[in-house]
Amino acid sequence: MAAIEFDHITKRFPDGTVAVDDIELTVADGEFMIFVGPSGCGKTTALRMVAGLEEITSGEIRIGGKVVNDLEPPDRDIAMVFQNYALYPHMSVADNIGFPLRMQRLKKSEMSDSVREVALLLGIDDLLKRKPRELSGGQRQRVAMGRAIIRHPQAFLMDEPLSNLDAKLRVQMRAELVKLHRRLDVTTIYVTHDQIEAMTLGQRVAVLYRGAIQQVDTPQRLYRRPANTFVASFIGSPPMNFIRGRLADRQIELGDYTIDLPDELRRSLRRDAGDVLVGLRPEEFEDARVHRDGSRTIVPAEVEVTEQLGPETFAYFRVEGFEVVEIGDRPVELAGALSARLDPRTSAAAGERLDLVINERGLHLFDLESGESLVGR
Repeated sequence: MAAIEFDHITKRFPDGTVAVDDIELTVADGEFMIFVGPSGCGKTTALRMVAGLEEITSGEIRIGGKVVNDLEPPDRDIAMVFQNYALYPHMSVADNIGFPLRMQRLKKSEMSDSVREVALLLGIDDLLKRKPRELSGGQRQRVAMGRAIIRHPQAFLMDEPLSNLDAKLRVQMRAELVKLHRRLDVTTIYVTHDQIEAMTLGQRVAVLYRGAIQQVDTPQRLYRRPANTFVASFIGSPPMNFIRGRLADRQIELGDYTIDLPDELRRSLRRDAGDVLVGLRPEEFEDARVHRDGSRTIVPAEVEVTEQLGPETFAYFRVEGFEVVEIGDRPVELAGALSARLDPRTSAAAGERLDLVINERGLHLFDLESGESLVGR
């Protein structure tokens, strides 16, 4: 096992495109680190530079304290798991798992013992004689994992390994990956564009955008204390709502409505007054008819769409006078609408007027120009 250090790493392609922009990050020994972000943000390029599959324009990558910039991939003592499994179709499961040991010219008896040990760990010991074409997607992914594990590398690099699986199997595999990491305790960098994977798998998560790291933190702190509007909009589903507001006299003005700032939020603000961007996650709105707490700010809303999901109801609505700012992806027909995650007891329906309670403790405030959070971390 070993720490992986990115020391001001930059990747610039010949056409001038900067894919990775001055990344500085240390992945601790034994840590499960997630790289998450939209397509083209540089996360896979960063991973490929660690693996030695992509040249580094500037900076240093160190694995276990050793600079690996000029080392060939086989000499870096890392194992990579790909999205497409990359199994040899003509080989059995046992031969696929044991292939790295075969390259090391180990004795057949040693290889056989190691293969069975890894297969037992992954729950595929009854599949060792099968060929990849006889396996399900989840089984193939376990074989690919086994081939990586059997080498006992310093680190695992995983490039969207679950993206080809169906939704139910992805949930199962996420849980198995967490248990597997707990048992192996090997430094792991896992690349994904799926924020649910990022939030459920990572001990820490690095959010990337346009080649740069926007924030590195635990999943819960990313959600509760986003560093800027990009992180706030990318982490969370439905994404955070953004409304133009004005900060003055310990209050926030949103259109015709005024919200008193909680003392804790007010004390942590970096600014006393001025135009700001107010962020509210969908769960910070409640149906006034079913909410259980004391009275708070109530706004009348026009409901456009509802989605009944059993344990919760999503509602998309508009509030007259609110200036909604669109950040991130949203269907065109819902442009300018806000989203709420409501108690399933709500009777909210499309076309209905509904009084919504705003939880002022859930306010996020951002600089209107830079998008940076105005709340001290």
